[in-house]
Amino acid sequence: MPHQTRSPKDAILAIDFGTSNSTVGHPTAAGPALLAVEDDHVTIPSAIFFNIEEERMQFGRDAIAAYTRHYEGRLLRALKSVLGSALIDETTAVGNHRIAFRDIIGLFLHHLKATAEAQLGRASEAVILGRPVWFVDNDAMRDQAAQDQLAAIARSCGFKHVEFQYEPIAAALDYESRVRREELALIADLGGGTADISIVRVSPARHLQADRKADVLANAGVHIGGTEYDKRLSLRQVMPHLGYKSPLREHPTRELPAAPYFDLATWHRIALLNGNGPASFLKDMQHMAAQPALVHRLLRVVRERSGHLLAGDVEQAKIALSDNARATLALPYVDDGLAIEFSRPDFEAATADETEQIAASIRDCLCQAGVAATAINTLFLTGGTSAIPAVRAACQATVPQARLAEGDRFGSVGLGLTIHAGVVGGAR
Repeated sequence: MPHQTRSPKDAILAIDFGTSNSTVGHPTAAGPALLAVEDDHVTIPSAIFFNIEEERMQFGRDAIAAYTRHYEGRLLRALKSVLGSALIDETTAVGNHRIAFRDIIGLFLHHLKATAEAQLGRASEAVILGRPVWFVDNDAMRDQAAQDQLAAIARSCGFKHVEFQYEPIAAALDYESRVRREELALIADLGGGTADISIVRVSPARHLQADRKADVLANAGVHIGGTEYDKRLSLRQVMPHLGYKSPLREHPTRELPAAPYFDLATWHRIALLNGNGPASFLKDMQHMAAQPALVHRLLRVVRERSGHLLAGDVEQAKIALSDNARATLALPYVDDGLAIEFSRPDFEAATADETEQIAASIRDCLCQAGVAATAINTLFLTGGTSAIPAVRAACQATVPQARLAEGDRFGSVGLGLTIHAGVVGGAR
């Protein structure tokens, strides 16, 4: 990607602003280092809580904890997902005020910047930001708009020099730091919001060279990640208990409107259910429903603002199904005694289309690169979604002869971006 002119005195940061989690790195003379961005953690959930009771903002784990302790306020997560969408210029209510989604992203990035600067003991005016292969699938104009939006937000936080690197290329740089011979690697960065694929020739001899264009054979990606798996699991297993797909009282062959359920199952749209307008619509839905008790559960979740708590519990059930054949989700805040049983086969059936799209993206990348699956030496998996057994199996099936390698699921991209920052800007 093109580089902008940068002052050699800048303290450069590398930020992996992820849909689910984020990291901040800084190149040093000893090598790339991820900074502690929340207590002693080098990862921070991409979440912000506007605590109305205490009149302050909270970030990451602290934000989620405050929300789950039922402080009065607003929690927002999966902020990256609004880039390139119409939501970026919309506002949402926070107490008695309204704030634009782009400004919310700015508050989160500013927090990352300030936290890093406090550790480094100096200001930073330069940043390498990771970006997915596609912010918006197969729409070049909206994709470029999303990058421009993120660049403008970063500049509003005080970064004068903003550059981007593809997230799978960053993951490749992290993997390359450990190879002992030249390989053709297929890098699958399967994160919270996107699945990004690259085919890269990695080599210890060229590891720290600035110009690696010739070694990147192809990039592909699809806007599917862990949050989409959460959504599909929620719609398939949870939302029917709140009235999703249930019939209308006077027209039993027709179903209740689906939009509120899709919003409640989608991390970055949950906040849209707040306010008098949605509340009035949901009450009308309850009157229309053949099973009003189910819609009463939906009303309770929205009224008590438990949407993010519900989405988080669904996410935990998904994670549990990566290690177990079954999982149980207790939802007393939805209805007393309500518990839902999940099974891995049901989860895999609910998300089969998403898994196939990830596999198809790998096949597309192979086609773009003009290489056979048998030519791939290593399949490198990173990102939280790579923990899902069906996804891992689908990726391996596309390159069955490749050796499987794995990096830090939540740190590989950040480390690779930091390596890139060191090459471009030099260790400070």
